[in-house]
Amino acid sequence: MTEPPARTTHAPRPLPAHDLEQVAQGTHALPHDVLGAHRHGGAVTIRTMRPWADAVDVVLPSGERTPLEHEHEGVWVGVVDTEDVPDYRLDVRYGDHEPVRVDDPYRFLPTVGDVDLHLIGEGRHEQLWTVLGAHLRTYPGQMGEVVGTSFAVWAPHARAIRVVGDFNHWDGVAHPMRALGSTGVWELFVPDVGEGSRYKFEILGSDGVRRQKADPMARATEAPPATASVVTASHHTWADDAWMAQRASSDPHSSPMSTYEVHLGSWREGLDYRQLAEQLTEYLVEAGFTHV
Repeated sequence: MTEPPARTTHAPRPLPAHDLEQVAQGTHALPHDVLGAHRHGGAVTIRTMRPWADAVDVVLPSGERTPLEHEHEGVWVGVVDTEDVPDYRLDVRYGDHEPVRVDDPYRFLPTVGDVDLHLIGEGRHEQLWTVLGAHLRTYPGQMGEVVGTSFAVWAPHARAIRVVGDFNHWDGVAHPMRALGSTGVWELFVPDVGEGSRYKFEILGSDGVRRQKADPMARATEAPPATASVVTASHHTWADDAWMAQRASSDPHSSPMSTYEVHLGSWREGLDYRQLAEQLTEYLVEAGFTHV
C-alpha cells in the first residue's frame, strides 16, 4: 500500500532568481549550494534538477512521500517536514511511464579532502591519480548501499563544468560539478554510474564556449578513433610475495647490478604493451639482468 504524501506547512528555502537561472543554464560554479537538501525554517528544503520530468517525489526511509513542484526550467523543489537532513531517494516520472527511483548526486559531501586540495593548490601533490579522475565509491545508507563514481578534474580557468556520458545520454544538464574553493578542482559524485561507463568533462571556458574534453587522469579510454574516458577499477591480484620478501631481506647497495637499456618500439616490433611485459620480462630473467 502506498503511503500518502507527507504534508508540511513550511515554505521552501528562498533563493535568488539568478542562482536558479545559472543552475538551469549550467553556469553555476557551486550547484550544491542550490541543489540537494538544505535546512531552513525548522524543515529541510530539497531541490533537484530534472529538466524532462513530469513529476518528482521525494521518498524517505519510512516510505513517506513528498511531491516536488516545478520551480524554474527543470529545477524542482519541495519541503520535508523534518529538522535533520534525511537519507532520501527521488521517484521521477516521465510521461505515462512508471516512476524511476534514482539517487540525488547533490546530497553527498565532497570526495576530495582538504589536505589533497591544499597540496594540489601548492602544486606538490605526488599522487594525483588517487584524487583526480573517476573513482568507484560505495556509501552505506538507511535506504540501502549506494554505489557510484566520483569525478574530479583540475581546471582552474573554467567557468563551469558538467559531467557527460552514456549514463546521461551525453547531456550534462543534470550533472553540473562544483568548484572546491580556489584550488581549480571541480568535483561530483554520481550514484549508479558503474565500471565500463564512458564519460567526458563538458567545460565552459572563459570565452563562453563549451568543449567536451577527455579526462587527463582517466584510468581507461576508448580505443581510437573514439575518444571518451572509461570508468574502471583494478582487479589485479598480486602474486609476488616471495619476491617482495627476498627484496626486503637483501641489500640493494651491495648486490650485483646488470642494467639492460631497451627501446620498446623496436625491441620486437608489432608487440603491444601486454605482450612486451611478458616477453621482455622472460628475456631479462633468462639473461640475468637485474634492472631495465
